[in-house]
Amino acid sequence: MTAANDQVANDAQPLRPSPSEVMTVAASRILEDHKVIFAGIGQPLVAAALARRRQAPNLTVVLEGGMIGIDLMPGELPDSTNEMRAAVGAEMVTSATDIFLLAQRGFFDYGFLGAAQVDMYGNVNTSVIGHHDRPSTRLPGPGGGNDIASLCNQTVIVTNHELRRFVEKVDFVTSPGYLTGGDSRRSAGLRHGGPSWVVTDLACMDFDEETRRMRVRHLQPGVTLAQVRAATGFELLVADEVTTLEPVTEGELSVLHRLTGDLVADPRPDVPTKNVADPRPDVSTKNGALR
Repeated sequence: MTAANDQVANDAQPLRPSPSEVMTVAASRILEDHKVIFAGIGQPLVAAALARRRQAPNLTVVLEGGMIGIDLMPGELPDSTNEMRAAVGAEMVTSATDIFLLAQRGFFDYGFLGAAQVDMYGNVNTSVIGHHDRPSTRLPGPGGGNDIASLCNQTVIVTNHELRRFVEKVDFVTSPGYLTGGDSRRSAGLRHGGPSWVVTDLACMDFDEETRRMRVRHLQPGVTLAQVRAATGFELLVADEVTTLEPVTEGELSVLHRLTGDLVADPRPDVPTKNVADPRPDVSTKNGALR
């Protein structure tokens, strides 16, 4: 076989998802139909949009900027919850104040959080690294993260699995998880909610029902428990049965690339590129299925 034929054969191979795509797909699979998600810009919004186009066509997506029931334009994802692209297809546009009042009343099933640091009880730090008064690094801060962690019926934490992120104790509690474990969250006045899943490029973890410590439930394809432990700065609990997640499918990756606009860079000859003449080639129908 010639070098040119080798190149054609290589181009025809399925693309391998990036670590970020692995996390996005794993997080999207958690979302159930007929639920409400309070999503942030970026990975949480993409995961929600992917879920709507796969297993949860009736998932309602809410943004902090006041948009309720949005329907994203593939390849035109918003950079802020306050720009008009974030309002495409919205069933209602209200104020940020109203959104948080709805959260206080318990209307949001899911909230998604990123994390610069997360500890064994699911407390999240996005404020400072080091001592609060003299930090080595200042981070963006909570935005609505504290409200999401405090008020949503459950939160999903999505972050890369690294020693610097998975620490025994966060330097600052920006968004509360289960605080010091046990019933400490409830005793502090947070009477419901809390983190349900931590999704990373290595594993999916939940929390023990009594101690509220982080527990490994699923491994990403090709990952070992030893790798997960080596990338964690505290002792993880391990479920009685640890399973391996299904690999990202071609269908999931194709829809994901349509949403993010990455089809232009897709080297596979059988995958269509974005239709420049139609800025919304893959806009979903009302029930969320791709046309």
